[in-house]
Amino acid sequence: MNAHEIDYKIFGEEMQFVEIELDPYETVIAEAGSFMMMEDNVELTTIFGDGSNEQESKGVWGKVLSAGKRLLTGESLFMTAFTHTGQGKRRVSFAAPYPGRIIPLDLSALGGKVVCQKDAFLCAAKGVSVGIEFSRKLGRGFFGGEGFIMQKLEGDGLAFLHAGGTIIEKELQLGESLRVDTGCLVGFTRDVDYDIEMVKGIRNMVFAGEGLFYARLQGPGKVWIQSLPFSRLADRMMAASRQYGTGSSKGEGSVLGGLGNLLDGDNW
Repeated sequence: MNAHEIDYKIFGEEMQFVEIELDPYETVIAEAGSFMMMEDNVELTTIFGDGSNEQESKGVWGKVLSAGKRLLTGESLFMTAFTHTGQGKRRVSFAAPYPGRIIPLDLSALGGKVVCQKDAFLCAAKGVSVGIEFSRKLGRGFFGGEGFIMQKLEGDGLAFLHAGGTIIEKELQLGESLRVDTGCLVGFTRDVDYDIEMVKGIRNMVFAGEGLFYARLQGPGKVWIQSLPFSRLADRMMAASRQYGTGSSKGEGSVLGGLGNLLDGDNW
């Protein structure tokens, strides 16, 4: 194996974190800002790109190019590497940024490559390459929800994704297809064909409230789907803040609304 062989345990329900167990000189890489805690003899290093073997073989320009590509996905130029420099076993933990689930992926059992939404990657064993995947289809790029650029994870080690709500894994057989809300798509394996499909019917387009396009996924391969995209959660929070304002604390679900607050004495 090229990637480090790490062990892990996931804790929590709605707000999860993953604890990575490291043997001496094993390393895990993570997105900047995902660190939660670490034990003694674990050292943090800031690196360009992902520190994968492929990147290292390309020298300085390989590192610069890899780090520069990360800007296209909205991520930082830098990643953090956590290495166990002592004896025995040590642990380092990484936390989910919002309510949802952490998904462990064994890339060696998934064909060596998974394509995912741009903000899904949390951490991985050193040796896993974290790059970008360009869409070759104009329709998918303009209307697919993720634009022309997605993230790709390549290698033979463990990687961890995070997405909102409940996560379901679907395995599609050859020729089997699945239509998904574009915001609910978390990731898919290398052989899955991903495209977009327009919603049929003018009435459905205008009044259904589900957007104009589906993500259409065709097997063979595995697909991961989330029940609560962060964009949907943010939209609901913004709508609630506009409707009720910051001073409203009671009667939010009531027909009386502000009148209920007045009768309760909140405005006296």
